[in-house]
Amino acid sequence: MSIKGNLYVIAAPSGTGKTSLVKAVCDTLPEVMISISHTTRAPRPSETNSVNYYFTDRVKFESMIRAGDFLEHAIVFEHWYGTSKNWVAQQLENGKDVILEIDWQGHQQIKTIMPGAISIFILPPTLADLSSRLVLRRQDGPETIEKRLIDAKETISHINEFDYVVLNDNFIQAKEDLIAIIMANRLTRARQIKKLHNIIKEIIA
Repeated sequence: MSIKGNLYVIAAPSGTGKTSLVKAVCDTLPEVMISISHTTRAPRPSETNSVNYYFTDRVKFESMIRAGDFLEHAIVFEHWYGTSKNWVAQQLENGKDVILEIDWQGHQQIKTIMPGAISIFILPPTLADLSSRLVLRRQDGPETIEKRLIDAKETISHINEFDYVVLNDNFIQAKEDLIAIIMANRLTRARQIKKLHNIIKEIIA
């Protein structure tokens, strides 16, 4: 009896360490996949097309919206981001857990069409810590960093919409917390009864 994978939505203010945490989790749990989003923004020096994002132009992105190719899409800092509907559906059908790294707007869209999705919010320890991380990663100028800090407050104001909250004060602990959430959701009653149906049937026969 096939068991479908779980869909996870992970959101956080920019600079909280979400991407590094998700990669560490996927390196530890082979049955977890990261959804690679499409985006209209330019790649950063360390990024590779089809590895970090599918980089595309605005015309193509808008044609994909009209074709209904996206599970969710949103504008973040003046650029479009979107999640491929078909890719996610295929992975879940194959029993893989899928993680979407998206913002709170995308989370709201996902919860509307897929209410069973499991959502996790990654919280920075302080705004000062977040500011320091944004400066140290050297990807944005002072103006952009200021915009990201303002956006962080807006993002955190939606924390009550999520199922779980993980504090990224200590990277190792935050990683273990994420793994614990994923493992616990693999052991829910409904999933285990379906997975262990033959064993249960034999015992109670």
